[in-house]
Amino acid sequence: MKTALNATHNTSSIKAIFTDFKEITKAGLAVSVVFSSIAGFMLGVTDFKSLDWTTLIMLAVGGYCMVGASNAFNQIIEKDLDSLMDRTKNRPVPSGRMSIAQAFIVAAVLTVFGLVILYNINPKTAMFGAISIFLYTSVYTPLKTVTPLSVFVGAFPGAIPFMLGWVAATGEFGIEAGTLFLIQFFWQFPHFWSIGWFLYDDYEKAGIFMLPSGKKNTTTALQTILYTVWMIVASLLPALGYTGQLFISPIAAVLVFLLGLWMLFFAVKLYKLRTAKAAKTLMLVSVSYITLLQLIYIFDKFIR
Repeated sequence: MKTALNATHNTSSIKAIFTDFKEITKAGLAVSVVFSSIAGFMLGVTDFKSLDWTTLIMLAVGGYCMVGASNAFNQIIEKDLDSLMDRTKNRPVPSGRMSIAQAFIVAAVLTVFGLVILYNINPKTAMFGAISIFLYTSVYTPLKTVTPLSVFVGAFPGAIPFMLGWVAATGEFGIEAGTLFLIQFFWQFPHFWSIGWFLYDDYEKAGIFMLPSGKKNTTTALQTILYTVWMIVASLLPALGYTGQLFISPIAAVLVFLLGLWMLFFAVKLYKLRTAKAAKTLMLVSVSYITLLQLIYIFDKFIR
């Protein structure tokens, strides 16, 4: 009986540790970021036959480590703020399930492990990974309670993963990687402003500034529309033939344009309704948009 109880206890402990690890690294977010890196990698390879699966796996693992480290450092820095908000108060650190020291060890190990893996792909990949962690934890996170410009700063590390995959595949940062960066950079604004809108009350408890005007008003909604338009423009640049080896066919360009109009529709809907429900819908659409756009780019590359 005692052995069975000990086994049950050990199983529960392992499950709790795994759950806390997923929460402190924000596993859902980390996986979506890794997908962006993989998409950039697929676009960077010459053809499917030349795809290096070892490098791809290293990118996925190293990318998860870097994102996980950023999120862990973020939760250490914001533990007091997280305890004030309903959506974050049950995270491992603010809830007390994980000490700051334990969280720091997790973050540090993930940082070192991630950098070593990415460096073994190529030095430039590791450099951009390190820049991403630094900007996210040392610049974006502290600015969240100071100015709405934090979203602008946060858009830089947020846009790195897509182009990081290209750099991992080619070892070069050129017009192609820059274009991928630009697409995801502009995408960040409607995505995060929609989050800031429907979670406005929760963010307000912690004094976090997310919306460009500081309020849920027409100014914020209008800027969301404008940045969605810029995102659409950036996503169509590869169709013009001026982005080096990064190119999409006319058919893919039409699909990308229609996809952009789909997201723009919901951005305009937010402008008209200015409700939390409209903002949440836009956020969900934005997540689908970036994934579908990357899939269109990939399929277009390998089937044309």
